[in-house]
This record gives sequence, C-alpha cells and structure tokens, in this order.
Amino acid sequence: MNRTNARRILLLAPIIFLAHFLEESNGFVPWFNAHVARGITEPLFWSVNFTALAITIAVVAIEWLSKSAQSALVVVTWLSFLMLANALFHIAGALHDGSYMPGLITAVSLYLPFCAVVARQLRAERRVSSGALATAAALGALPMLVHGYLIVFRHSRLF
Repeated sequence: MNRTNARRILLLAPIIFLAHFLEESNGFVPWFNAHVARGITEPLFWSVNFTALAITIAVVAIEWLSKSAQSALVVVTWLSFLMLANALFHIAGALHDGSYMPGLITAVSLYLPFCAVVARQLRAERRVSSGALATAAALGALPMLVHGYLIVFRHSRLF
C-alpha cells in the first residue's frame, strides 16, 4: 500500500456518510423523538447531516492537500466521531430496543469496516504511531459516545 491509497480510500467517506444518513432519513427522527422528550425536527436532522457532510469533505480535502501526521490525526479524530462512535450508538440502540434502529445497516456494514481500513492504511503509511491513532480515535469518539449513551440509556441529550 502506498500513500495515495489512504487518500483514495478517503474519497469514499462522503459517499459512505451519504448512504448512512439516507438510511436514517426514513425513520431516525421518529426513533429519536420516541427516546428523548426534547426531540428533534426533520429540518434539524437534515441541517446537522449536511453540516457533517461538509466537514467530512473538508477533512478529506485537508488530507489530500497535506498528507502529514497532523492530517492523518484529523482524519482519525473526525471519522471516530462521525462513523465509529455513531456505529456503536446504532448497535447499542438496536440492542437496547431489541429492534432495528434506522441507520444500523450502514453503520455496521459500512462505517465499521471503513474506519478499520482507514486506520490500517494510515498506520501502514507510518505517518503516526498506533498509540497516536488510538488516542485520536478515543478523543474523537468520546463526545458521540456520551451523546449516544444519554439518548439510549438516559433519554436525554447533550445539545
């Protein structure tokens, strides 16, 4: 694997994210509102997701322009927040409810493998250590993990 592979792999990030939020679009708002009294609206759902898509495109662009240790850590931090922790949220929500949670299929089949491939490739390029990647992943995932925990188990939210 060479350095251009991580960049090429990352071109899939916006597409994978779009697939996920399109899966969610037919049922996530009602699911969320059934779990949290201070619910969300459809327009809020779409604006949050379009903002996340814009950030994802920016993160991919940063990696394409930089190819540095810092850009690799930005990639891992963002993908851990957006995809890795979100996948864990969907799995926890489905297990807790004992039923399908909108977004579960793409979270498991796309988010988890994609994050693993990106992390493996960035590590193979030796721009950052495994410890730095793990730290970036943990710090990136933490806010979404807390938010997901609050939604699924406490019926509240961070924001």
